Amino acid sequence: MILEEVVSRAQKETSHNKVITAGCSFGGYQAINFAFRHPEVVAHTFSMGGAFDIKMHLDGYYDDNVYFNNPPDYLPDLDNEHLFQMGIVLGVGEHDFCIAQNKRLSEIMTKKGMAHWLDIRPGANHDWPVWREMFPAYIEALQTAKV
Repeated sequence: MILEEVVSRAQKETSHNKVITAGCSFGGYQAINFAFRHPEVVAHTFSMGGAFDIKMHLDGYYDDNVYFNNPPDYLPDLDNEHLFQMGIVLGVGEHDFCIAQNKRLSEIMTKKGMAHWLDIRPGANHDWPVWREMFPAYIEALQTAKV
């Protein structure tokens, strides 16, 4: 639905063929998952405080739907040239309970040769004030072509 309804409308209204995804916490997961599943339509993706391994919420259940929506599982097997053209930011606080998942996803991207920025904020935790600082910094970095 997002791809066919939201992205296609954004493309028509802006005359741009790619979008930017961004989100905080579970929205950070959503931003990354959408970007990695549809890299041909995503120019940049910003995740702030995201947790990417959904298996911990599924009480042992696992099937293809879980695999194809669990970035740590499917990303190593993806072979799409657009993944290597995307600007990717993983923002997380030093004391965020999601820091291990951000480091893990960063390691997977590094092994694949995917350029990205793992932004670990000193002293920060998993909370809105942190994300309110992160997002403008990422937009500024994008405007100055650092991302």
